Amino acid sequence: MTGVTLKVASYNIHKGVGLDRKRDPERILTVLREMDADVIALQEADRRYGLREAVLPRAALDDHSPWRVIEPGHYDSARTASSMGWHGNALLVRRDIEVLGACAVPLPTIEPRGAVCVSLRIAGQMVRVIGMHLDLSGLRRRAQVEAVCSHIAGHDEQGHAVMMGDMNEWSAARGALAAFRAPLQVLAPGRSFPSRRPLAQLDRIVISEGLTVEGTGVHHSALAAVGSDHLPVWANLRLP
Repeated sequence: MTGVTLKVASYNIHKGVGLDRKRDPERILTVLREMDADVIALQEADRRYGLREAVLPRAALDDHSPWRVIEPGHYDSARTASSMGWHGNALLVRRDIEVLGACAVPLPTIEPRGAVCVSLRIAGQMVRVIGMHLDLSGLRRRAQVEAVCSHIAGHDEQGHAVMMGDMNEWSAARGALAAFRAPLQVLAPGRSFPSRRPLAQLDRIVISEGLTVEGTGVHHSALAAVGSDHLPVWANLRLP
């Protein structure tokens, strides 16, 4: 079979606070290393208030990980030194992947929400990845999905698209997920929330036409079971 395989993953890290009520960034980093994905979307990756200090130490990512942190260019220089991503959404990309650009994606919202987008060149093909954390109340969730889809469709140079994150959507048949219209495909890697005894498939991965799904799943290791209230989800995708 020809093509290139890309492993993507999404993980709501709950500000680094595990079920033991301890904030343990190194535990989160270990879970990320266990997954060994090429592109990772993180949610709740900062302290939310003030300077929105990053949960994961930048030095550990910059100097001791295979990923680079994607900066959407939204915060001013004073915040950039201590923050990561936008509204808690961050993207990590393996260092050997070419990054063409990144931006924040504003979402219609009542509470602070946002998404981040990175444009990648992989084996000569354009791949755009969006990480998001959708509305908890559900009042604006469908409008947020439509905003993300409009952002993807609005680029002059089209390519493959991967949209992933904590969708906060309990219904698989109704609700906001229906706004990801065909030919987009909504993947359900498995039950990921709550991590101790997963009941809901809140964490989803959505892909555009042309990408082949080789496998999906929920990463359920001993550390992941206590590291956050969500378990990470992943998908292996083949580019044509």
